[in-house]
Amino acid sequence: MSSGVAARRDAKKLVRSPSGLRMVPEHRAFGSPFGLEEPQWVPDKECPRCMQCDAKFDFITRKHHCRRCGKCFCDRCCSQKVPLRRMCFVDPVRQCAECALVSHREAEFYDKQLKVLLSGATFLVTFGNSEKSETVVCRLSNNQRCLILDGDNRHEIEVAHISTVQILTEGFTPGGSARATGMFLQYTVPGVEGVTQLRLMAGEDANASRRQAAAWLAAMHKVPWAAKLLYESRDQ
Repeated sequence: MSSGVAARRDAKKLVRSPSGLRMVPEHRAFGSPFGLEEPQWVPDKECPRCMQCDAKFDFITRKHHCRRCGKCFCDRCCSQKVPLRRMCFVDPVRQCAECALVSHREAEFYDKQLKVLLSGATFLVTFGNSEKSETVVCRLSNNQRCLILDGDNRHEIEVAHISTVQILTEGFTPGGSARATGMFLQYTVPGVEGVTQLRLMAGEDANASRRQAAAWLAAMHKVPWAAKLLYESRDQ
């Protein structure tokens, strides 16, 4: 990829919306697949009462819109200001209690797991029904749009085209949970009929590399779009 194309992909611009300042991709096509669109606010005339506690709005009880769901609430039901990274807000924004819980969990992903995914880890990858595997470093691209597999060859898988993610597990950790050892992906390739699949497996040799791979797999489990996929864990 040329430096000009890369710069264009990473370019950002500051925009102001009714909900606050947002730092968004300059080109919409290069936006993160983890992103969310701002919701349409429920019109003031359609919400005379708080949509949570049913308190009537007046000069004392003012109405507020949750920046994540767009519904109307009183101050008591919509008092939290929480980071909303998936909408690219620069500062924490007002959210209702239910949305704030979700945004808190997602903030943990952006603060912790995303860094792990961007750093990458070493796996053995097998494509399709092939019995041959190769060693690759798998990481998430900086713009979060692709999984990049760097080995003898370079492969890029668009996150938006992934249809299935399955975490492969074996045994149990001292805490009682299954140990992640790999990942099975199904995805589509533009211009290619049908579904393509691959399997990533953590190596057996180096403990440090295996730990890094396990951390990467755990981070994949926290990806915001995972719930939209046919996502499950399974034994090998």
